[in-house]
Amino acid sequence: MSEGSFLIELFPEDAPNTVDRFLKLVESGYYDGTVFHRIIPGFRIQGGDPNTKGSDRSFWGQGDPGYTINEEFNTIQHDRGIVSMARGNDPNSAGSQFFIVHLDSNHLDGEYTAFGRLIPIALNPTLPGSFPTLDMIANLETDNRDAPLDVTKATIVEASIAKDFSISDFGGPDRNESIIKKL
Repeated sequence: MSEGSFLIELFPEDAPNTVDRFLKLVESGYYDGTVFHRIIPGFRIQGGDPNTKGSDRSFWGQGDPGYTINEEFNTIQHDRGIVSMARGNDPNSAGSQFFIVHLDSNHLDGEYTAFGRLIPIALNPTLPGSFPTLDMIANLETDNRDAPLDVTKATIVEASIAKDFSISDFGGPDRNESIIKKL
């Protein structure tokens, strides 16, 4: 994103299939150019819909990669910065859409597949890091469908994978000392 950046630690031990599918979508460039199309301050920002690459907002929120991912509910609590799969009413209907929790939303615990968390690091020192970027997007002005009025500030310019690194390489918190809480 041109206005900021996210660094996401993934949890393959908690949601292996979800993490695998997410990584494949990232590697394929699937998320590049998509928009965080559902913004609810104090709750979450949602993205990953390929339909947001088009200008017809009536289709935003309905796109998928052509397959679904079965739920992998786990004990990760939906605290600020957790990355989780969006889905329809069917627990096994996740596809490519995901959301990032803006403020603690523990009513989602055990109902959505949490598969990662934001790390409070800026990979590019000229851009805001994960949490300032989350706050900036969450506070964008939206229309009556919670879509951003200024999509340029909510567009994923490029998603990529930082390989062969551990969180300690970035100075990030160890998972056991993090916002992740086991039940």
